Amino acid sequence: MVANQTSMVGKVHLVDTLLSLKIKIEKVFAPEHGFRGVADAGELVKNSKDGKTGLPIISLYGNHKKPGQKELKNIDVVLFDIQDVGVRFYTYISTMYYVMEACAENKKNIIILDRPNPNGFFVDGPVLEENFKSFVGVLPIPLVYGLTIGELALMVNNEKWLAGGIKSDLKIIPCKNYSHKDYYHLPVKPSPNLPDMLSVYLYPSLGMFEGTIVSVGRGTNKPFGVFGHPHLQNSTYKFIPKSVEGAKNPPYENKECFGFDLTVIKMDEIRNYRKLYLNWLLGAYKNSPDKEGFFLKNNFFNLLSGNDKLMNQVKNEKPEKEIRKSWEAELENFKVNRKKYLLYEDFE
Repeated sequence: MVANQTSMVGKVHLVDTLLSLKIKIEKVFAPEHGFRGVADAGELVKNSKDGKTGLPIISLYGNHKKPGQKELKNIDVVLFDIQDVGVRFYTYISTMYYVMEACAENKKNIIILDRPNPNGFFVDGPVLEENFKSFVGVLPIPLVYGLTIGELALMVNNEKWLAGGIKSDLKIIPCKNYSHKDYYHLPVKPSPNLPDMLSVYLYPSLGMFEGTIVSVGRGTNKPFGVFGHPHLQNSTYKFIPKSVEGAKNPPYENKECFGFDLTVIKMDEIRNYRKLYLNWLLGAYKNSPDKEGFFLKNNFFNLLSGNDKLMNQVKNEKPEKEIRKSWEAELENFKVNRKKYLLYEDFE
């Protein structure tokens, strides 16, 4: 199984549900944040044993992103059940990609239990360019791709995006009564710093700040609900990040940050906008006294955005309209292609 804390059947974990049905589970592969979903973003998660069931848990994060031949040797079927949030740099889809590839290479069946996409009601952002492929962007898709994890898996398989164009023996168990017009409310938080639906909706727009000097509120009670910096000008809100579970050493720990509280925005307003909020990124750059150091030197911003154009457009203070225009053609191509893989009624 590839599972984490979101793999629930009602109030019971899927692992426990299957064991009670006498299904033999050999091992559990866990994505970023671990099997129980409490590790920090990027934190090394070691292999372990599940305290409750005694099952071996193998981490698919860090240097070991893909199950090896030995780990799949005595497996008949790999069952994947993880709640995605529909944003390209959220790494659960990268884990799915590598698991599909491992299953294809080792001739193992993979079954994906599909779940609704909480950001599945729109498509937006630049399409990832091949040169910027990384674990925070493994597929040539827009930043917000409007597909469930099952639909995306079909696209990966049929577009021959796995190494060498191989295909996995894939079966999708679809959701019942789901439509891309739906606003699905997540029953379990998908990772430590996406605690509520507002943070899930704001995540596509705020996630790119992680490649800059701007804090997105990790270590506060509003992660991905605020943004700021100790020296951001023209701000309306302040916060002090503290070390907490899921954000053990947050940026600007115990320092006062000045910025904006986005939790005042009504949920309907964000849903109806159906686009990335570029104005926050453009505004933060404009109001930053350190323009030279605004983007981290580790190239992380470009890996998140999927190209180096956006960074240059922000630096050159290009208008939002012009930026959107630059990714329009590729986005339209993707939207046409996307239609082939839909399992559910579309939002348009």
